[in-house]
Amino acid sequence: MHFDFSVFSDPQTWVSLLTLTFMEIVLGIDNIIFISIIVNRLPRDMQKRGRSIGLLLALLCRIGLLMSISWIVGLKAPLFQLDIPWADHDFGVTGRDLILLAGGLFLIAKSTTEIHTKLQGEEEHEEGGKGGASFGSVIFQIILIDIVFSFDSILTAVGLVDNVLIMILAVILSMGVMLVFSGVVADFVNKNPTIKMLALSFLIMIGVMLVMEAFHKEIEKGYIYFAMFFSLIVEVLNMRLRKKAAPVHLRDSQYD
Repeated sequence: MHFDFSVFSDPQTWVSLLTLTFMEIVLGIDNIIFISIIVNRLPRDMQKRGRSIGLLLALLCRIGLLMSISWIVGLKAPLFQLDIPWADHDFGVTGRDLILLAGGLFLIAKSTTEIHTKLQGEEEHEEGGKGGASFGSVIFQIILIDIVFSFDSILTAVGLVDNVLIMILAVILSMGVMLVFSGVVADFVNKNPTIKMLALSFLIMIGVMLVMEAFHKEIEKGYIYFAMFFSLIVEVLNMRLRKKAAPVHLRDSQYD
C-alpha cells in the first residue's frame, strides 16, 4: 500500500486529522471502560500491564483492519437473505451484522455477569488473585471486544476521511491519549462502586445498540454518549453531596 505524504501540505488534512482523532477518543471511551473493568480481575501488580497490552492490541487491531479497508467495506455486502415478517423486504445478513451481533451479545453477557459478581460480593476475593481470571483469558476477551469496537470505529472513519494514512495517524494519536489516561479512568471507576455499576450498565446499553445495528436498526450514538455524560455528571454531584452530608449517629432508645 502506497502512502502519499504530500497531503500534509494541505491545512484541511490537519483539520481532518484532529477531527478524526477526537472522534476516535470519544468512540474509544467504551473500550477503556471495558478494559478497566475486565482487567480489574487480575492481581493488582498485573493490572497496569494488562491495560497497556489491551490498548496496544486495540491499536494493532485497528491498524491491521485499516490496512485491509477494502475487505471491511466488503463486509457490508449481504451473505444471505432472510425472510423476516416485520421487514418490508428480504433481510440481507452481512458479515458486519454477524460480527456486531456476536460482539453485542458478548458485551451484554459479560457486563451482566460482572454486575452479578459485584452484587454477590465476590469482587474482593477475585482481586486478590485467587479464583480470578488468568492473564491470557483477560487478554483474549479484550481482543474480542477490540475487534468489534474497531469495526464500528473504522466504518465511521471511512465516512469522514478517504485517506488511510490519516486514519492510521488518528488511531495512533487517540490510542496514545487513551494509554496516558487509562490508569486514571481505571482508578476512578474501581474506587467508586456506583461509578463502576453505572459503567457496566452503559456497557449493556452499548451491547444492545450493537445488537440493534446487527438487525439494521440504527441508533444515534450521540444519544448514548449524551446519556452517559449526563448520568456521570449527576453521579459525581451525588458523590460530592454524600461527602458533605453530616454523618448519622445512632443511639440506644431509652425506656422507662
